[in-house]
Amino acid sequence: MMHGASIVVLKVVIALSLAGSLVVQAMILPAAWGDLVDADVPTWARVALVSIAALGVLTMQVFAVCVWRLLTLVRRGSVFSEASFRYVNVIIGAFVTAAVLAFVLAVLLAPGGVAPGLVGLVSGAALVLAGIALLVAVMRRLLVQAIATESEARALRSELDEVV
Repeated sequence: MMHGASIVVLKVVIALSLAGSLVVQAMILPAAWGDLVDADVPTWARVALVSIAALGVLTMQVFAVCVWRLLTLVRRGSVFSEASFRYVNVIIGAFVTAAVLAFVLAVLLAPGGVAPGLVGLVSGAALVLAGIALLVAVMRRLLVQAIATESEARALRSELDEVV
């Protein structure tokens, strides 16, 4: 079981990450748009690049909020419940979305005269994000098994109480 201090520290890290992501959305993305305008990047490319970046930040925010909610369930001692599935499913969706966004970015960068190594790096990031989604899906399966085991143990305890 996680100690209360660990949960608090992790929530502070999540809060700082969310605050930083708001700065990115409010200041960095508009500045990036301006830099792309100054560089005479075509409008379709500016829209695509800034949209992918904004959606990528949004996936991180969704992930952070879901982890926050799961930590709250851990603190309450109710993480092994049906309520956890909602957050775990959304986390899987966020990572799949991030993987697709990274892959789309790689596809957009490939014909644009960008260094092939950068395209490979972004493609590798897409692969890693997809792998994380698969890992969380496996962990979801473990959560299903843990809930089933806990439910079975509760039923056995109840039967034992009746016998005694």
